[in-house]
Amino acid sequence: MQQALQAFPTMRPVSVWQWSPWGLLLCLLCLLCSSCLGSPSPSTDPEKRVGSQGLRFRLAGFPRKPYEGRVEIQRAGEWGTICDDDFTLQAAHVLCRELGFTEATGWTHSAKYGPGTGRIWLDNLSCSGTEQSVTECASRGWGNSDCTHDEDAGVICKDQRLPGFSDSNVIEVEHHLQVEEVRIRPAVGWGRRPLPVTEGLVEVRLPDGWSQVCDKGWSAHNSHVVCGMLGFPSEKRVNAAFYRLLAQRQQHSFGLHGVACVGTEAHLSLCSLEFYRANDTARCPGGGPAVVSCVPGPLYAASSGQKKQQQSKPQGEARVRLKGGAHPGEGRVEVLKASTWGTVCDRKWDLHAASVVCRELGFGSAREALSGARMGQGMGAIHLSEVRCSGQELSLWKCPHKNITAEDCSHSQDAGVRCNLPYTGAETRIRLSGGRSQHEGRVEVQIGGPGTLRWGLICGDDWGTLEAMVACRQLGLGYANHGLQETWYWDSGNITEVVMSGVRCTGTELTLDQCAHHGTHITCKRTGTRFTAGVICSETASDLLLHSALVQETAYIEDRPLHMLYCAAEENCLASSARSANWPYGHRRLLRFSSQIHNLGRADFRPKAGRHSWVWHECHGHYHSMDIFTHYDILTPNGTKVAEGHKASFCLEDTECQEDVSKRYECANFGEQGITVGCWDLYRHDIDCQWIDITDVKPGNYILQVVINPNFEVAESDFTNNAMKCNCKYDGHRIWVHNCHIGDAFSEEANRRFERYPGQTSNQII
Repeated sequence: MQQALQAFPTMRPVSVWQWSPWGLLLCLLCLLCSSCLGSPSPSTDPEKRVGSQGLRFRLAGFPRKPYEGRVEIQRAGEWGTICDDDFTLQAAHVLCRELGFTEATGWTHSAKYGPGTGRIWLDNLSCSGTEQSVTECASRGWGNSDCTHDEDAGVICKDQRLPGFSDSNVIEVEHHLQVEEVRIRPAVGWGRRPLPVTEGLVEVRLPDGWSQVCDKGWSAHNSHVVCGMLGFPSEKRVNAAFYRLLAQRQQHSFGLHGVACVGTEAHLSLCSLEFYRANDTARCPGGGPAVVSCVPGPLYAASSGQKKQQQSKPQGEARVRLKGGAHPGEGRVEVLKASTWGTVCDRKWDLHAASVVCRELGFGSAREALSGARMGQGMGAIHLSEVRCSGQELSLWKCPHKNITAEDCSHSQDAGVRCNLPYTGAETRIRLSGGRSQHEGRVEVQIGGPGTLRWGLICGDDWGTLEAMVACRQLGLGYANHGLQETWYWDSGNITEVVMSGVRCTGTELTLDQCAHHGTHITCKRTGTRFTAGVICSETASDLLLHSALVQETAYIEDRPLHMLYCAAEENCLASSARSANWPYGHRRLLRFSSQIHNLGRADFRPKAGRHSWVWHECHGHYHSMDIFTHYDILTPNGTKVAEGHKASFCLEDTECQEDVSKRYECANFGEQGITVGCWDLYRHDIDCQWIDITDVKPGNYILQVVINPNFEVAESDFTNNAMKCNCKYDGHRIWVHNCHIGDAFSEEANRRFERYPGQTSNQII
C-alpha cells in the first residue's frame, strides 16, 4: 500500500526524508493556475468544473515520497485537512485526481504523515470514486468535524500523471538536502561480516555520495531510532575507545551532525538534523563518526553466543503475537487476556503503538500501522481499543487503552503491523526458474562456500505445501499456492544437479536451510530434472476457521439403523467394525454435530483439484472435490485415538456471508466450488458422514477433535488454527460436549490445563 520506509545494513538501505523547518517538505502545492488541478482528461477545464472553483490541494507531511502524503485543501484562503472517519480508497481516487495523478493505490489514517494544523475541512467523506471533484462527495459539510489532527487522512497516489498535467505547482524548498538512505558499515572486515550486520558506522547517502554522521551529541536515543529502522529491537553500548582509536587511522567524510532524537521516532527523518554546507571546511572538530551496536531479535541472533545469552534469560509466554502475515514481521495484532487470545481495534492505531508491538516481538520499529483488517479478520474476542502509546513502552499492555464491548468494534477493524526487518541476504540464496511469472517456477538453491558456490535443484520427493511455504517466504513472495513435485513443464536451463533432498519443514522456518533435509547425502527416489521441486507463490491466501461454539451447541448421539448407512459405508464413514456387522440389521451409534467453516483470510479457498478431476459418487449423487476435507477424532486424555471419521468436500460453497460480501460459489448444476473471503460453509448435523462412529467407544472422558484441511492440500495463511478441541464425557447413553475452542485460541497454560483435564464425574458442566 504505502511506499514504506525501510532500512537494511549494507546492501539494503532505507530511504528517508529530511525534516524541513518550512513545513515538512510540502510538495504538489497548487498555485495560481487552476488548470494545474488534476482532471480525468486534458480536455476538461477544472476552472469551469463544478466544485473546483476556489479550492487548492497539496500533499504534506513526512516521511513520504512526492506522490503520497497528508491531504490538505485550501478553501477561502485557509489550508486544512480531512478526517479519516469513513475514509475509503474511492475517496483517495478522487483526491489523487485533484492532485494530478491518475489514481490512488492506497490511503492512510491516524496522521500517518504527521498531524496537520488549522481547520479540519471535511469529515465522514464518502465518495463512489467516479466524482470529478471532492465537492461532489457526501460529507458532514465544510468545517463541520468532531475530529482532531491525530486523525488526519493521507493518500498514496500512483506515480503517474494525468495527461497534460503541469508540475508548476510543485514547490521545492530552496537548497534543501535529503537523507536518501541509511546503513551500518562495519569498521573492519567490510564485506566479510556475517549477516545481519549489527555493529558499525552510521552512514547516510546524500546527493554527492555516502557520508558519516558526526558523533558529537550522539545519544542512545539516536542509536535506538537507527537500530529500529534497520530491523533491530534495541541497542547496546559500543567500545568507544576502540572506535576513537580506529577513527584516527581512517579518513572520514562527514555530511551530517546535530542529530537529536527523542527515541520514539519510527524514522530518522523525524529527528532534528543538521547538514554540513559545501563551504564548511572544519567538519566534526574533536569528534568522530557515529557508531551503533544493535541487538538482534530471537529470529535473527547473529551468533550462537547471542542465542545462548537470549535463551538464558527467563522467558514467559508472549502476550502479543502476529497472525495472517505473508512475510515475517507482519500480521494481525493479537493479545493475550485472561488466557484467551483476541484482537485489537484499529481506533487511534498509529506508528507509535505499532512500533511497540514490533520491538516487543523482536523486530525493529514499525514500517506501517495497518487498519481495516488488512491482515485478515480475527475470530473471537476483541480485547483492546484506542491504544495510545508514546513509543517508549516495552509492551503494548503498558500503553493506555480502552477495554471494549462487542458493540464498540468489529473484526473488520482489526489492527495490524508491518515491521522493519534486518537484512539477512536469505533471498539471494534461492531463486525460481522456468515459470511464467516471477511468482512461480522450479526452485533452485545456492550451496557451498566462498569460491565453491553453485546452484542446484531440490528433489521433489515429499515436497508439499509446508515446504513451499518456506520457499516462498525466503523468496519474499508471500504464501505458497502450490508445492509441486513434478516440474517437467518448466525449462530448467543449464541447471541439472540435485543438491538437496529429503526436505521436511514445519512451515514456520525462515529459510529452507532451517528445515530438516539429507545434508550432503542426496537420496532421490525419482531422478531427473522433471521430478524436482517447484512452487507457485501468492501475496494472499485463505484461512479456514471452525466455529467451535456451534459444534458444542449441536452435538448429540443418534442410533442409526444399518439399512440407512449403505452409502456412508461405501464412502468409508463408519468404524472398521461395521464391516463385520449383520447388515442390514442392527444399528451404529453416531456422534453428530454441525460444522460451520469460515474463511477469514485474504483469498478464496478453492479445491486443489479442478472440476475435470472431481470424483462422482453414485450413491450420494454428488462430486467430491477433495477426498478428505476434515478429520473427526475421539481421543483419550493422553492422545490415543479411539474413534475417527472424515468428511469429503462434496460441496464447498458459500452458505452465508457477511453483510457486505456477495456469494460466489454454489454447488448446484456442477458449479464452481470454494469459500469466499468473509463467507462460511455449513455442514449440517443431519447429512451423511457428518459424524463420528462411536459404537465401539467405552464410557469415559474424552477429547473431541476436528481438523480442517488436515493434509495441507490447499495452502492457507495459517494452519495453527485449523484444529478444534472439546472436552466430552460419555456415559454409554448420553454425551456432554463442552469447552470447545480453536487450537491456538488459548494460552499455553490454559492448553496444558485442557490436556490435563481429569474428566467429569457427573453431567454438571462447570
